[in-house]
Amino acid sequence: MEKIIDESVQGTPLSVGKNQENKRKLYIESYGCAMNFSDSEIVASILANDGFNTTDILEEADLVLVNTCSIREKAELTVRKRLEKFNAVKKHRPQMKVGVLGCMAERLKTKLLEEEKIVDMVVGPDAYKDLPNLIQEIDEGRNAVNVILSKEETYGDIAPVRLQSNGVSAFVSITRGCDNMCTFCVVPFTRGRERSRDPQSILEEVNDLCAKGFKEVTLLGQNVDSYLWYGGGLKKDFENASEMQKATAVNFSNLLDMVANAQPKLRIRFSTSNPQDMTLDVIHVMAKHRNICNYIHLPVQSGSNRILKAMNRLHTREEYFELIDNIRQIIPECSISQDMIAGFPSETEEDHQDTLSLLEKVKYDFGYMYAYSERPGTLAERKMEDDVPEPVKKRRLAEIIALQREHGHFRTKQHLGKVEEVLIEGESKKSDSQWMGRNSQSTVVVFPKENYKVGDFVNVKINDCTSATLIGEAVGYSDNN
Repeated sequence: MEKIIDESVQGTPLSVGKNQENKRKLYIESYGCAMNFSDSEIVASILANDGFNTTDILEEADLVLVNTCSIREKAELTVRKRLEKFNAVKKHRPQMKVGVLGCMAERLKTKLLEEEKIVDMVVGPDAYKDLPNLIQEIDEGRNAVNVILSKEETYGDIAPVRLQSNGVSAFVSITRGCDNMCTFCVVPFTRGRERSRDPQSILEEVNDLCAKGFKEVTLLGQNVDSYLWYGGGLKKDFENASEMQKATAVNFSNLLDMVANAQPKLRIRFSTSNPQDMTLDVIHVMAKHRNICNYIHLPVQSGSNRILKAMNRLHTREEYFELIDNIRQIIPECSISQDMIAGFPSETEEDHQDTLSLLEKVKYDFGYMYAYSERPGTLAERKMEDDVPEPVKKRRLAEIIALQREHGHFRTKQHLGKVEEVLIEGESKKSDSQWMGRNSQSTVVVFPKENYKVGDFVNVKINDCTSATLIGEAVGYSDNN
């Protein structure tokens, strides 16, 4: 659950430029977090070399893939409805094949493929390079499945097709898997153990994106602070590395420094951080480089030490506060966002009040808040009773959301009167006469278009705000263009 899920892009069919030599059509939808959308770009790149162009018209597709998420029950229910729709289309287009990718694939392979017979192919998140072979299997009339979790696969050698890009911002995956066995989270079971990508391949991808005109990258991983490259292999095996490997290892603060130095005019973001793994080195590197954005997504999940322990979060609320204090001291203008779960098993009213008091102390800029839903296969599902009544969960979640909205407005008002650099991402959703972009703190800013264009860095004077959006006027180009 430690991943930002952007509701506005869920299920968007992805489509990019065509290769005239490719004769087959791929329709691909993604659900869940940024990692899934990034994986879809990798899949499109692999299949572009196997004769497929992407299409956003379902009815003309030869292959339909849905990249799935197991984090929340809502995403699974949505995917099931989409699979019903795909199968309805398939009745009139029998040559069309349907496949499920990603986290849900690994967990529900038998059910989807053999019991319900609603898909032709099931592919786990480490098996995308096997897609051409699996497609050959289904072309020949056999079901195909590969959900083996890899200890090595990082897709560092695949240049992703930027499917859903605005041409300005791109995701660059730096780690896969997770070793933090939070009791509510299914990721270690669906994406496997933690391994990091060769820093050289990350730098090459970042340099290539710059050459293509991109202005911002987000370094992406289930837990970016755990990044550790010592020549390949699992993070847990680092203790067995040679002295030379240990001496030349690259951690996340090293990588961040390397990327920032490689492209000084490129904006750099990263997600997601874990409080138990984030070091002061990372915060000092952020402070050192102007092009690293002043924004940290720092999920906490609960304000209660008892619940944090039950979640197997390896930090206390006091340690979390200490980290927040260090961030604010070293980067005073840094914005911070949270993930929060309401109604975790055994959560009492006192635990909930601890969460509200944590929110009150930190006053986050943004938040991603959910009522607890049991995820099959997790330790919480196996060992804990989901004993908080649904109405209580909803009431506690509503109280968390109301407080976050109040704090969000408090934080946006702190930008009033300032001139801030904004990277233009596209038109405002509410008016085609205004641009929309983000400042370093990741707050949305809207302002009149004038003669600026998408991809420009513009200095904007902030005159007004809503609870989540800054409203201003451009005062000129920034010196970052």
